[in-house]
Amino acid sequence: MTTGPETSIKEAARTLADNHIGSLVVVKKKKPIGILTERDILHVLAESRDDGKDKIGSKEVGDVMTNYVISVAPSSTVQKAVKLMTENKIKKLPVIDNKDKLVGIITASDVITTGSIITDQPGLIKHLKRLLSGRHGR
Repeated sequence: MTTGPETSIKEAARTLADNHIGSLVVVKKKKPIGILTERDILHVLAESRDDGKDKIGSKEVGDVMTNYVISVAPSSTVQKAVKLMTENKIKKLPVIDNKDKLVGIITASDVITTGSIITDQPGLIKHLKRLLSGRHGR
């Protein structure tokens, strides 16, 4: 699922909740320009009452999204996807074709739950499990 940078945080949060997903790829003119995750929204919530006013009502996705997209190509291997996730401590990885078109998203949960076992690099599964549990050494 995607959203635009001008979408309100409240609307984006509702989309995440209604669809039981943890992120939205942010697009402008159909080109991925960022990603919004549940964690981004939590940061906004944590800051929303610091000055006595509710800041979440005035924030848009473009204000809080990650402004770059780490991605893989549709032809990439699962091993490459897992390596990018673990190296960058991310759980969601958009799949973007050579024309900058979003064609999907792969998550750490997808890799674990679909049984995509990486036999030649078993340490990557261990790293993914740590990433999912929130113990990734920050």
